[in-house]
This record gives sequence, structure tokens and C-alpha cells, in this order.
Amino acid sequence: MTVPASSRRRFLITAVSATLGTTLVTACGTDRAAPQAEPPITTGEEALRRLKEGNERFAADHGLHSDEGTERRVAVSKAQHPFATVLGCVDSRVPIELVFDRGLGDLVVVRSAGGVLDQSVTGSLEFGIAELGTPLLVVLGHQRCGALDATIKAVDAKHSEAEGEIGYLVEALSPAVRQVSGSTGDRLANAVHANVGLVLAQLRKSTVIGPLEKAGKVKLVGAYYELDTGKVLFN
Repeated sequence: MTVPASSRRRFLITAVSATLGTTLVTACGTDRAAPQAEPPITTGEEALRRLKEGNERFAADHGLHSDEGTERRVAVSKAQHPFATVLGCVDSRVPIELVFDRGLGDLVVVRSAGGVLDQSVTGSLEFGIAELGTPLLVVLGHQRCGALDATIKAVDAKHSEAEGEIGYLVEALSPAVRQVSGSTGDRLANAVHANVGLVLAQLRKSTVIGPLEKAGKVKLVGAYYELDTGKVLFN
């Protein structure tokens, strides 16, 4: 019996579609390993290592971006278990989660111009450590910080007057600028490093953070982000 031409065409279309579908699934999906669940972080050293690994990926343009999808969003909507708290600058070129190649629910991020501390900022950092249980606190300065650059100019001009509350920032950052006065090297970079150290010293005076560090429950670390390379240099 002769098979009608229309039936043969339908058969061929079905066969080709199935073959192409199998090929595409193999090429685009089944041979790609699903993101592996990361082991829980229990120490500051483990958290620091995870941040370093993430930054290495970011700097090399090999970011995983595995914790940004719908599944992750739904998972963290029920509970959060961040592994590090990071204090950074408001600079738009320093997005903390991207810099460390982390996703939803991974980090407690607090930002202020130049990393300046006030009651709200300090309280937010204390919350990340004491209430959310992060075993690591990073104070992250960065290359070409505009807040510290403005402070240098104000100190040189022997005034701290500025519109609004910007003067408060200049006053808070001035000790770092004065500390590196006369030092060799890049003045702005020196001031950023000095400010990170001063902020860490202030945080250690916190009645919440200080005792937790002494008890070994949280690790405090300073760091410097290079805009040119994308690398974070840890102290």
C-alpha cells in the first residue's frame, strides 16, 4: 500500500523535530552541571576564603551568578543565612555583591560614604553579626574614593564647610587624612587604607562587636578594592 505524501511529510517533520530537540537539550542543558549546594559557613576563615574565591572569579570575568534566580529568591524569602557582613562605600563603582560574585541572601551589606560610622551604620553592622550570625566583618575601602578625596581638599583648604550633612562626612574622615600627612606614596590611597584601619579600631570598641571578636565568634578584616583590576586586597 502506498503511503500518502502528506503522511510521509508529517512523519519526516516529527522525526526531524525530535532529533533537533534531543540535540538542543544535550547541547544546552543536560551536559551542564547544576550549581552545587555550598557547605554552610561556620568560621570567619571559611567566610573569608569564600569571599576571596568570589572576587577571583569577578576579577577574571568568570562570575557564576548562581544565586540570583527564582529558585534562590524563593528559598531566601523564608529565611536568611548570610555568611559575611561587609561595610563599603556608597560609590556606584563598588557594588559589593558583584565584587565578591555572591547572590541573594549571601551578604549583609552596609554602605556609607567613605565607610563613615554613625549610630545607624554601627547598629546595622552589629545586627548582621549578633542577630544574623555572620562570622566575618569586612571593612572595604576602595581606589579613588571620592569622599576621602573631597576630605583631602577640605583639609588642605583648612575648612570643613559643606552643604547639608556632607560636612559631617568630611569631619569623620579627616583623622585618616591627617594620619598620612607627609607619608610617601599616593596620598589618597594612603588615606583610604588609614581610614579602614581607623574604622576597624572604632568597631572593636563596640560593646557588641568587640566581645564577639575576643570570643572568636567573629573575624574583623580590612580590605581595599582596586577599580582598575577588580581585585580586592585583604589586609
